[in-house]
Amino acid sequence: MKPMYLHNSSCGQPAKTQRSYDRKFRATPAYVASMPDMMRAAHDAIQGANVPIQQVGIHNFRLPLKYRTKAGKILTLETSVTGTVSLEAELKGINMSRIMRSFYDHKEGVITGEWMGRILKAYLRKVETKDARLKVKFNYPMLRPSLRSDLAGWQFYDVAFEGVMTRDGRYRRFMHFDFVYSSACPCSAELAEHARDVRGAYSVPHSQRSKARICLEAAEGRKIWIEDIHAHCLAALQTETQVMVKREDEQAFAELNGAYLKFVEDAARLLYKEFDADDRIVDFRIACSHLESLHSHDAVSVICKGVKGGFTADFMDFGSLLC
Repeated sequence: MKPMYLHNSSCGQPAKTQRSYDRKFRATPAYVASMPDMMRAAHDAIQGANVPIQQVGIHNFRLPLKYRTKAGKILTLETSVTGTVSLEAELKGINMSRIMRSFYDHKEGVITGEWMGRILKAYLRKVETKDARLKVKFNYPMLRPSLRSDLAGWQFYDVAFEGVMTRDGRYRRFMHFDFVYSSACPCSAELAEHARDVRGAYSVPHSQRSKARICLEAAEGRKIWIEDIHAHCLAALQTETQVMVKREDEQAFAELNGAYLKFVEDAARLLYKEFDADDRIVDFRIACSHLESLHSHDAVSVICKGVKGGFTADFMDFGSLLC
């Protein structure tokens, strides 16, 4: 019978390698100091090309963080964190646990642009890097009223705050916000009215659930609230999907869609007008997707403010705009 390395054999022969976990062992400072550190490895330990890496770090590190509403209330929300730093060519890797530890050092703070800036500066010190970025993603609840009844329900919005510290010392703040709305097709509505007028035929214009993704850069020293971004989207598009609905609300929503018909091109331009008028916003990019009920494909559009060196309309991840 051949011996086993990690398990006892059926003939009773013990495993060659004995496995155990010592629950009583405690690492002393001297023991920790004696442990090998890959960060101290020689340059020949680097595999592959001897080049810098623009981003390396962690993604979907989750913890509860605090956010302040525009009304001053503090919410604690489950948050997904992405933190990355640059890596110089002569270094093999980074100590990724330091990113998380930097985060926990500030975990009791309320999330603001300044708070994220402090985290990024801690990155730069502890990881010895020149560039760092941080993104926190969460679902933000807002209580939304029904259109005609006196009901209200919680709407949840996909939101992310992003901070970037560049090697020239600049700190940039970005916000990302998804807004779901209904879009009734102007062409379909015209054709439906034609059928009714000319032939007396009843028809229903097509409409679809749609999503706009707003990415914006906040001006230095200026505060823009999540509620402000939502208000801009609502003012531009009007037809946000509803939470609590009675018959009078459903009828109102049909009338609202009839009053605010829109192509995907209209949605992009309406949003542009709203966000361009807010001087707290340095730059923005807006991607819209109308999930067609007429076609088997979607109608999409992308528009940006047009700032030199800013956002470009190179967004192509329309599959992430499903709703």
